[in-house]
Amino acid sequence: MNKRIIYPKDDGGVAVIVPAPEYLETHTIEELAAKDVPAGKEYKIVNVEDIPSDRTFRNAWEYTA
Repeated sequence: MNKRIIYPKDDGGVAVIVPAPEYLETHTIEELAAKDVPAGKEYKIVNVEDIPSDRTFRNAWEYTA
């Protein structure tokens, strides 16, 4: 699976959920988002390539709708 779930954190950062392949054998990524994204948070399902691979400035990442 080359998808990730992202959502804005309360401190202004961005949370990234990486789906476990075993979970996706029996569930959809949308079901994972419904289960793990905090209630009321907007989220996106993005391609893994859309997430920077350099984690040096990870705390500076921003979520835009």
